[in-house]
Amino acid sequence: MENNNIKEPLIRIKKNDDVTPVQKAIVIALAIIASLIVSALFIYFVTKLDPISVYISMFKGAFGTARRTWITIRDSALLLLISVSLAPAFRMRFWNCGAEGQILIGGLSTAAIMIYFGDKVPTFLLIAIMFVVSAICGALWSFLPAVFKAKYNTNETLFTLMMNYVAIQIVEFFVDFWDKKQSHSVGIINMNTEGGWFPKIFNQQYTLNVLIVLVITVFVYIYMRYTKHGYEAAVVGESVATAKYAGINVPRVIRNNVLISGAIAGIAGFVEVSGISHTISKVTAGGRGFTGIIVCWLAKFNPITMVFISSFIVFLSKGASQIASDFGLNEYASNIITGIILFFILSSEFFNNYSISFRKKNKGGNR
Repeated sequence: MENNNIKEPLIRIKKNDDVTPVQKAIVIALAIIASLIVSALFIYFVTKLDPISVYISMFKGAFGTARRTWITIRDSALLLLISVSLAPAFRMRFWNCGAEGQILIGGLSTAAIMIYFGDKVPTFLLIAIMFVVSAICGALWSFLPAVFKAKYNTNETLFTLMMNYVAIQIVEFFVDFWDKKQSHSVGIINMNTEGGWFPKIFNQQYTLNVLIVLVITVFVYIYMRYTKHGYEAAVVGESVATAKYAGINVPRVIRNNVLISGAIAGIAGFVEVSGISHTISKVTAGGRGFTGIIVCWLAKFNPITMVFISSFIVFLSKGASQIASDFGLNEYASNIITGIILFFILSSEFFNNYSISFRKKNKGGNR
């Protein structure tokens, strides 16, 4: 007998499976417009500033001069590379939270080669060696959690997070070993000779950074979308049981894709040390391993989409710093403005995937 006293839920959340790309673009555009309006209200009523001036300042912070533009491109490229490194693992639902450690280990190996061989090996050969070694070291650092996940089904999130802290301590040890003054910093490596530094290409300091990142981004996109191994990773991510039924060697797929993920993160450490900072410390990764998780997730593991999302996040970061400087705002006020914009962008992702409906009133009472 049907129970007429059962109440329907007040709110229903339903997954959308038929949203077109045009509809998604419209939702994102509306979210950006709404974020700018809400941010303008905050700027006007709380900080008493002109919203248009603040937005212009944000743009100048990222693209106001040729140098600022190249720094924005440089930082966007590095964040993109870190985000792309997570894609092969995330596509299998292997939640690699260890990019920070893999970046540090790749950067550490690069710094060691610069210190010991920077003045002994020609620049381009040295860069090739550092590229390969950083990739191997990053892959090896991801190997342990990959093996334990594949063989014992351990929690990869906790495992990779703990590996981050081990990497930090290893970097601290070597920095103290190389630093004779015990200041916990090796300073700028090969400052006089620039041994191991990325050379200028087309008279631009960061051209090689961008070229390396673009090549790897395209490689990962093709690998995930058009190769057998990328297809197997997608099947494992959808259902391990289905993958096993289809004859896919799941442990092998997990190991291979996590090793690729770690190798690319290691290369990101190489780009940071050899192509940007020319030094190594425990803060070399700078939290970008976790920011990369946001970028990768928002892009739904698509490396091409990551190009735009990583650029947008770096733009917000540069803009926040600039408005804090131009208008004397503290870091919290400037971050609130960029946070509002980012919040609306994240919300658009939710509304693109889910729809919300409310319980309709029933004149005859609840069923």
